[in-house]
Amino acid sequence: MTEILIEARRLVKHFEPRGLFLKKKSEAAVRAVDGVDLAIAAKETVGLVGESGCGKSTVGRLFLRLLEPTSGQILHKGRDLVSLTPKELEERRRDLQIVFQDPFGSLNPRMSVGAIIGEPFAIHRLAKGAERERRVARLLDLVGLPRAAADRYPHQFSGGQRQRIGIARALALEPQFLVCDEAVSALDVSVQAQVINLLQDLQRELGLTYLFISHNLSVVRHISDRVAVMYLGRIVELADADILFKAPAHPYTRALLSAIPPGHPRAKRDREKLKGDVPSPLAIPQGCRFAPRCRFAVERCRSEDPALSIIADGRSVACHLVADGSLSVPPRLSPHSGAAA
Repeated sequence: MTEILIEARRLVKHFEPRGLFLKKKSEAAVRAVDGVDLAIAAKETVGLVGESGCGKSTVGRLFLRLLEPTSGQILHKGRDLVSLTPKELEERRRDLQIVFQDPFGSLNPRMSVGAIIGEPFAIHRLAKGAERERRVARLLDLVGLPRAAADRYPHQFSGGQRQRIGIARALALEPQFLVCDEAVSALDVSVQAQVINLLQDLQRELGLTYLFISHNLSVVRHISDRVAVMYLGRIVELADADILFKAPAHPYTRALLSAIPPGHPRAKRDREKLKGDVPSPLAIPQGCRFAPRCRFAVERCRSEDPALSIIADGRSVACHLVADGSLSVPPRLSPHSGAAA
């Protein structure tokens, strides 16, 4: 049986409004994450995708307790991170790290690269002096940067090199779990490929586990073992990457994948256009939250909230019509009809 490294159970994060002119303290809470269940096995990469504002980055930060959940559990090796004391959480943070989206904004421009990468050793009182320098040099080797980079500053590097510095810093404490929050979206396409290959090499060498958050579906397909699709604060489909990209089940997943440019210049694909805009997380629709934009929606969809349930091929889908068989999973797409890895 595969060991579960980290798991979210009924994870909820609501942001209460703040301001001098609010009528009620409790009115119009933003339901950013609204009941997420997601288990990630050791050495697995789970991709997390969805439109902007769906709650992807909030989930990543909740997994690391960079944000405090409104309710729910985050289990790391069976221990609930929400119940930990500050001292216990500090010790756990060695195993849980993040690679941020902006490779420049996430690095202190006044610190040398050596000081940036070596800072975790100082915070956790693990190494100092020559030993810290030796560990920094090893981390620079690991991410493909020259050791001389330790004496330079972030502005002296390209975007791809700065992201390698961010990865080196995240690996300093030898973590098991990394949240990669749009880690390649700010990079040129050719540099994206280099960073993705680096992440995969590091995973094989160090036995890392990734939650890979991205809006780039082609990149997600290439790197992920499984993919979770989020819509308005909830996961609506979870499946093996190959299954999900070749035969998406949920209507929202189908619409997302139909927007990917075809992988072959002569290939044609029917675009499934969504009607309307994403509802506001301040006012979640009754029933299925995707129903106002779904062309398959029936009356039950507008009144009853579907649970994330396992269907015949082993994937999990939150859709009444898919669960009862009235909306069939489409035939697998041909190799040239869509998202190429």
